[in-house]
Amino acid sequence: MLKSFRYLLFPFTLLHYIVIYSRNYLFDKNIFKSAKFNFPIICVGNLAVGGTGKSPMTEYLIKILNEKYKVATLSRGYKRKTKGFAIANENTTALEIGDEPMQFFEKFKNITVAVGEERLVAIPQILQEVPETSVIIMDDGFQHRKVNAGLNIVLTDYSNLYTRDFLLPTGDLRDIKKSINRANIVVVTKCPIGITEKDTLKIAAEFNLNENQQLFFTKIVYDNAYHLFDKNIIELNATIDVCLVVAIANPTPIKKYLSQNVHHYEMMKFSDHHIFTSANMQDILKQFNEMPSANKIILTTEKDAVRLQKFKSMLTNIPLYVLPIKQEFLFNTDIDFNISIENFINSYQNQ
Repeated sequence: MLKSFRYLLFPFTLLHYIVIYSRNYLFDKNIFKSAKFNFPIICVGNLAVGGTGKSPMTEYLIKILNEKYKVATLSRGYKRKTKGFAIANENTTALEIGDEPMQFFEKFKNITVAVGEERLVAIPQILQEVPETSVIIMDDGFQHRKVNAGLNIVLTDYSNLYTRDFLLPTGDLRDIKKSINRANIVVVTKCPIGITEKDTLKIAAEFNLNENQQLFFTKIVYDNAYHLFDKNIIELNATIDVCLVVAIANPTPIKKYLSQNVHHYEMMKFSDHHIFTSANMQDILKQFNEMPSANKIILTTEKDAVRLQKFKSMLTNIPLYVLPIKQEFLFNTDIDFNISIENFINSYQNQ
C-alpha cells in the first residue's frame, strides 16, 4: 500500500529531479565552485537515504589505516543538539556530536573525530587543530559538492540497488543515478549468503561502470554481543529471548540474524537517530519485563548504544547488550580494496 502511494508522488519526483540535475550541472560546469584540497580526503557516501552501511565502511577504513596513518573522521553530526565545528574529547556526549561520530570516538581512541555542517570550513579547522592528520574520512558527504574529495566511495544496498530505485519521494534516491559517475569505488553492501561471482557479474553489467571505477561486494558480519557497561561477552543462541531496541534506518539484517540465532525476539523500533527519553526507557523495560522467558536480554546496535548510556542508573542489573556489526569483502577482494586506499593516500605523500 505504501509503495503504491509513493508512485502517486511521481510529479514531485520529477520536480526533485530537475532541482538535483540543475544543481549538479552547475557544479559540473564550475559555475558553482567545488574546493579541492591538496590532501587525501576519502568520502563515504551513497545515492539513497539511510541504511547502506556507511558507518561500518568508515570503521573498516579506520581499522586498515589506523596503524600507519593519523586518521580523522568528519561528519555533520546528524540530530546533535549543538551546531558548528567540534572535535570530540573525553567529556563529549552523543547529544553534542551525534551517535555515529560518538561511536567512532568510543571505538577508536587514537583518531580525531570531528563534526561540522560546513565541510568546506571544517576541513581546514581539522588540519589547523590537528596538524599531524594524514587522511580525513568524510562520512556521508557525497552530495556535499562544495568539497571535491579525492576519493569517493559510494555504497548501494544489494536489496535496493540504485539502478532499480527512483528519486524521492517515489523511491529512496536523494541523488540522480548519473552521479555514480563521480564515484571512484562502488560497493554493493549487505549481500546475501550464497551470492556467486556469476551473480556479481550480472550486477556489474547492470551498473555499466567505466574502466576507471572499481566495484566490490560485501556482506554483514556480526560479532559477539557485549554488555553495554561491563563489556562482558555473551554468545547468542537458541535458548535466549531478545527484546530488540533499534533506532536505525534498516533493521532488516539484524532481524534476519536474530531469527536464525535466538529462540525468540520482540522488536521496539524507533525512528532513525532517535534521541531516547526516560519515558522510552520505561517502555523498553516494561516490554522486557513482560517477556515470559527466564533467559532474556535487551539487545541494541552500537549506534543506538551511545544514546542509551545516559540511562545507566535505570539499567542496574539489566542485561542490556550491544551487537557489533562489520563489513566483510567477498571473494577475497579486501586486498585489492586496501591497496587502492593506500595508493590513494600515498599519491599525496609522493607529490
